[in-house]
Order: sequence, then structure tokens, then C-alpha cells
Amino acid sequence: MDLTQGTQKEKNARAKKMMLWFGIVSLLMGFAGWTSAFIVSSSREDWLNNFQLPTAFFYSTVVLILSSLTYIQAKRLVNKDAQKAATSWLYGTLLLGIIFIILQFTGFNEIIAQGYYFTGPTSNITMSYIFLIAAVHIVHVIAGMISLIVVLVRQQKGKYTSDNMLGMELGATFWHFLDLLWVYLMLFFYFF
Repeated sequence: MDLTQGTQKEKNARAKKMMLWFGIVSLLMGFAGWTSAFIVSSSREDWLNNFQLPTAFFYSTVVLILSSLTYIQAKRLVNKDAQKAATSWLYGTLLLGIIFIILQFTGFNEIIAQGYYFTGPTSNITMSYIFLIAAVHIVHVIAGMISLIVVLVRQQKGKYTSDNMLGMELGATFWHFLDLLWVYLMLFFYFF
């Protein structure tokens, strides 16, 4: 397939999708580096081996998976030109994103309640990695929520239709990536 062929709209869509995927790949490389450093650091004498992940992190995983499902439903409804219902599902996705972040901070509080901090005399290298990786993911979820708000505003203005969904598709792809990334991180922390 020749990427230089097609209408200007098709070329624009391909370029935007490619840029998103470049961004996703760079994020994957960053998180791969942090999880690799986590593995390498686990051989240290001061590594904490008996730590349990906060319960709030497990709840937040369920919430984030549900938010991907609500985003999928919103896209389906736009394809059926059910605009008001699609907008409601997008609001649901936004609400679930907010709940996810609240649960993440609840998880941080659970870790602190156990006496572990990100830095300082009571910090631990294991917990510092978990704090760092989860916090960086939260920053990206906030970016995803900003993207979602843009999608929501455009949806309310009637910008998306069954034949014009590029912005919603890009936003959904990024959101689903963040979801899958968090599931990977939880599995990584749980089994490693």
C-alpha cells in the first residue's frame, strides 16, 4: 500500500495514527526500561520480597478495564448515530478515569500506612520503583483524560459521525493502551 496515495483526509488520518503509534512505542520503551531496572534491582540485598500490592491497585485495575469498555460502547453508539447515548458513555469513561486516579492515591496511602515512602530514611528501593512507575502511569492517564475531555467536547458539538471518527478513534486507542499498560504493570508487580 502506497502511503502517499489517497485523499488529503486519508493522508491526514494515516499521519495522525502513525504519530500516535510512535508515541505509544516510546512510552512502551520507557516502561520497559523501568520494569527492566526493577528486575535488575531485585538482586540487591535491601530488596523487599514480601511486599503485598495495595488492594486499591486491584480495584483500580477493574475500574480501568471498565472504562475501556465504556469507551468501546461510546464508539459503537457513534457508529449507530446515537449521539446522546454515546456522550453519556464518554462521561462514564471520564468518571471511571477519575475513580482510577483516586484509587491510585488510595493505594499510595496504603503503602505509606505500611511505613514505606518514596524517598527518605523509611524508603525502600522496591517501593520507590512501585511509586515511580505507578505515578508516571497516572500522569499518562491524566493526559488520556485530557484527550477524553477533548473528545467529549467535540462529541457534544456533533463533530463525530459514523464516517468521521478519527479523533475518537485516536483517543480510544490511547486510552486502551493505558489500560493494557496498567494491566501489564499489575501482572508484572504481582508475579515478579
